[in-house]
Amino acid sequence: MVVLFKLRIVALLLLSAVGVAFLGAQGWPGLAELSLLLLTGGMAAAGASALNQYIERSSDVMMSRTRRRPLPSGQIERPRLVVAIGVALIVIPSLVALPFNPPLAFFLLLGAVIYVGVYTIWLKPRTLLNIVIGGAAGSAAVMSGGAAVGAWQDPAVITLALLVFLWTPSHFWSLAILYKNDYQCAGVPMLPVRTNTRQAAWWVLLHTGATGLAALLLALTPSLGWLYFLPVAAATVDLLWRNARLIHDPSPRNARSLFLASNVYLTVVLGAALASSVLRVLWPLL
Repeated sequence: MVVLFKLRIVALLLLSAVGVAFLGAQGWPGLAELSLLLLTGGMAAAGASALNQYIERSSDVMMSRTRRRPLPSGQIERPRLVVAIGVALIVIPSLVALPFNPPLAFFLLLGAVIYVGVYTIWLKPRTLLNIVIGGAAGSAAVMSGGAAVGAWQDPAVITLALLVFLWTPSHFWSLAILYKNDYQCAGVPMLPVRTNTRQAAWWVLLHTGATGLAALLLALTPSLGWLYFLPVAAATVDLLWRNARLIHDPSPRNARSLFLASNVYLTVVLGAALASSVLRVLWPLL
């Protein structure tokens, strides 16, 4: 049952939200604010992931990467129970957050609606632009981190939300290049299915470059600076190099390399932002 919640994705979303909470607060966000964010954000993301797997259970059967999940493999005898659990995990944290922090409740619910309703149900089976627009779900998670500390309107928070929006297509399209045959068999119109692999790699580069630009622009935030800029600049060069290598040789090995590097890249950006914000708190004590 735990597999339904896509805990690795939930963890990445929570890292995004926590990093932005530190960035928005320009230091320590507060224990109460962090606790509320982690509890409600984790529940909402897990619930949306469960609903996503329920909706896609038929197409998951046709894909080697997903056919062993609990629903397509038949491990769960009462699939409709997943719907009840997923809805509860989305609605309950939104209601819990509402009296304490209405903007947080709004972005939690917005992220779930975009991921389940807009991306999974509407866009993914119909258009190759599915993940371009669906990336807004991750941006909502970023905005929830800013909302948790009353800073969702902060330019740095909005820039980081834009970064995640731009990063998402390059991340998922590199995965789609790797599993192109799977998506083709399932009838999912991912970009690499509708075009050749090299052209898809060029589109990935467009988003990789925009993501790197947004990440480097964040260094202009006063609370970040060199401690943020140096690792992010190195990670940006590495990501662009892997993308260029994929264009030159659009092989599964290079697609996997770029996909894994994109995970590392977002972790480096968020980790550097978090470390810089923590140092800002500790520096007067040193």
